[in-house]
Amino acid sequence: MMEQAIDYKPIIIVILFGFVLLELLIGTFHNREKMKPGDIWIEIVGTLSLFLIITPFAFYVTPLLLEAVFPGSANAWSGLPWWLMVIVLLLGDDLTQYWWHRTCHSVPALYNLHRAHHSCNYMGVRLTYRNNIFYFLLIPSLWAGAALIHLGLGAVYAVYIIIKQSIIFGAHSTVKWDQKLYAISWLKPFVWVMQRTISTPTTHFAHHGLNKEDGVTNYKGNYGNLLFFWDVLFGTAKISQTYPPEYGIENIPQKNWKHEMFWPLYTDRNETVTTSSETVSEQSPAE
Repeated sequence: MMEQAIDYKPIIIVILFGFVLLELLIGTFHNREKMKPGDIWIEIVGTLSLFLIITPFAFYVTPLLLEAVFPGSANAWSGLPWWLMVIVLLLGDDLTQYWWHRTCHSVPALYNLHRAHHSCNYMGVRLTYRNNIFYFLLIPSLWAGAALIHLGLGAVYAVYIIIKQSIIFGAHSTVKWDQKLYAISWLKPFVWVMQRTISTPTTHFAHHGLNKEDGVTNYKGNYGNLLFFWDVLFGTAKISQTYPPEYGIENIPQKNWKHEMFWPLYTDRNETVTTSSETVSEQSPAE
């Protein structure tokens, strides 16, 4: 019988606000000089819709669907050893998110769901959940996580998701916690392994870079969320110890914030919607 899972949601919120506080202390949270009209609304709507609507909906509906198709499936996998549960979570949650993220950079319609995450000219923990509402509603890893909790992985999932979200916050944050490590010579073996295992600010900032000619930016790669290992394994990794000079979307016209958050329900008719696979192939950054 699995131990009762801890309530991970308030812990994740505390960690998120911990990064917010750190960015406030070092003066990099607001980015007022780089903000465009609508940026704040994209971040507020994206974050609140994920926390208050989409996640509760997915976690309510998934068990009902599973029980309808597979009666008695609740806790069916609760007898698995914890280490096997971790492997299942990495494959069912993190690997599926890697492929979803990568696909959104390759399929034009899906990139319209993800472009909000890249359309800002700054980095920071505030853009972690900056995405179109349908990007989150369709993200396979969210539904997979809800299914795995129903199957009995709840206690291990709670620890797993706290670690995962902490790494994702850190990979987006301007705190740049990895920067100091690169200057310590005796840590080089550890840093080599770390950069090829988990997402760090340097590898993820490269994914958000504006100009692919700057020698650092890799918006057609570095898709990993928890594990950067997936990028290494599938050939989409670019590893650096420096940061891009600029961030944003290259070669794609801007959209207003309502288009970015609610497409295809709302379309900005003043610009051409991203439909060209050639355009997406040229510029498709992501989370």
